[in-house]
Amino acid sequence: MWALETDSKKDIKQQYKMASKKESSFINMVITLFLVTAVAALALGGVYTVTKEPIAIAKQKKLEAAIKAVLPEFDTITTKKVADNDDDSLTFYYANKGGENIGVAIKTYTNKGFSGKIELMVGLLNDGSISNTAVLSHKETPGLGDKMDKKKSDFPDQFIGKSPAEFTLKVTKDGGDVDAITAATISSRAFCDAVERAYDTFEKSQDSRTKSQEPR
Repeated sequence: MWALETDSKKDIKQQYKMASKKESSFINMVITLFLVTAVAALALGGVYTVTKEPIAIAKQKKLEAAIKAVLPEFDTITTKKVADNDDDSLTFYYANKGGENIGVAIKTYTNKGFSGKIELMVGLLNDGSISNTAVLSHKETPGLGDKMDKKKSDFPDQFIGKSPAEFTLKVTKDGGDVDAITAATISSRAFCDAVERAYDTFEKSQDSRTKSQEPR
């Protein structure tokens, strides 16, 4: 009897030790995972902090370069948010030279791209004609939709000097005046949509200005 009781106690002690080891291993594993996660989070946070400012500076430089690319030479820029027709707003960069307004660069967009959102800068002169366009961002297919960029093809050149009041901003396949990029009709349509959004918002803002200047 005594031997059996002793063996039983030994078994209980061994089981307790094993359970304690398992619990200890589990706790160690949790602590290790927590530490690894914390270190990774701190590392990512550090990378974000280090890269945040350079990314912002690069975006600002690209924006400024786009404004210069789509407008004639100017002295100063005045920025204004203008509501579009979709409960959103576009940023207008009014260009002035010698105290006179010479046109406006409009940061516009479309969500109709083959791979999602496309952002453009569209320069319009005071008569509403297109001075030039520049691509700000897109995720279109390399070698196809990305040819909307002036660096990749002459597709955007056909918009220069055109007045959307007479030049229909649709691809020829849809009855418009725009020659689509070969094998990238969706991207071409999206480009037209972004330009048209800029022009329509410009016209709307012009109407508002005219009405505000009318005598009461």
